[in-house]
Amino acid sequence: MSFTKSVYHIVFGTKHRQAVIPIEHERRVYKILFDLMKSYGAYVYRIGGMPDHVHILVDISSKNALTDFVKRLKQESSFLIKNDGIFPGWCGWSEGYGAFTYSSSDIPSVMQYICNQKEHHKKISFIDEYRQWLIEMGVSPDAPFFPK
Repeated sequence: MSFTKSVYHIVFGTKHRQAVIPIEHERRVYKILFDLMKSYGAYVYRIGGMPDHVHILVDISSKNALTDFVKRLKQESSFLIKNDGIFPGWCGWSEGYGAFTYSSSDIPSVMQYICNQKEHHKKISFIDEYRQWLIEMGVSPDAPFFPK
């Protein structure tokens, strides 16, 4: 019998980084994302974010390739959010995403980080933090996907 544990911290933004997820309705968006990921056979540790982006800590089933998983999640959740009726400015998710792998021992600290998004982003913007993550992961600022 095969076993895999693939814990990803996935981050993606709203289209054009618009702040279209009001705090009073963010849990509705998180529930949509949670239900979809659960239906894909994933184990969701935590979902959180800001009005213009979401963070997801998830263990993806070996049946799912990461790229296909995120593509499907973004497409299906965008459709459901748009049809929900309480997000009149919803235009969808941005192209692309970030995904970072973590070990089991990192899960509590990443969960805490995701829970503290509102406080965290008072100190650093999402885009500056994302650039910092990429540099820490060894990605060159000259890479085509590095945000300018």
